[in-house]
Amino acid sequence: MSRTSHPSGDELATTLPWRRSQLRRAGFAARLAAEVAADTRYDLHEILQLTQRGCPPELAVRILAPFGDPPR
Repeated sequence: MSRTSHPSGDELATTLPWRRSQLRRAGFAARLAAEVAADTRYDLHEILQLTQRGCPPELAVRILAPFGDPPR
């Protein structure tokens, strides 16, 4: 069984801008990039892989949405 670690406030302050910039570079609109970057339940690497394979950002987010969340 794998364990998910949750970043501390300091770690999040460092990683949030990096996550947002990676999403923007992948073609995400600013608002969507900010929302996804701030939600650490999203696997950034999986989302980026989907978009690199041609999946539109909005669809990649829907596919990888945390379980139990309503679709965007």
